[in-house]
Amino acid sequence: MKAEKKQIPAVEGLFTWPADEARLIGGKCEGCGTYFFPKFATFHKPGCEQGPVEEVLLSRRGKLVSYTVLCYPSPPPFVNPDPFVPYAVGLVALPEGIQVPGMLTGIETDDIKTSIDVELVIEKLYEDAETEYMTWKFRPL
Repeated sequence: MKAEKKQIPAVEGLFTWPADEARLIGGKCEGCGTYFFPKFATFHKPGCEQGPVEEVLLSRRGKLVSYTVLCYPSPPPFVNPDPFVPYAVGLVALPEGIQVPGMLTGIETDDIKTSIDVELVIEKLYEDAETEYMTWKFRPL
């Protein structure tokens, strides 16, 4: 019997893990009300004096506003699937007024259209002999 691999976030602190309904962990400036992701990338409105930042859980659903299909492997340190298969990365508008990038899953690259509703999921990014490294992706509703 094959032992199950341990699953861990590929990068800590970007999404809730483990969780039944995972959420991206963002930030909100208490001074200007601007939301941003990730929480440590504090982008503010011009003129904001960058007040304290509150950790917030971002909406799970949004609208795909843009995407690209990557047809060639990415350079290191990114770990590409072997064999490489083209995949899509999209930009998703969340109700908080920000756009978040993420890989697209659950849809063929030829079927992707902008303006579709998507939701956040956590899936495997890559694996080694003992561990699956997990990341956020967006799939069509």
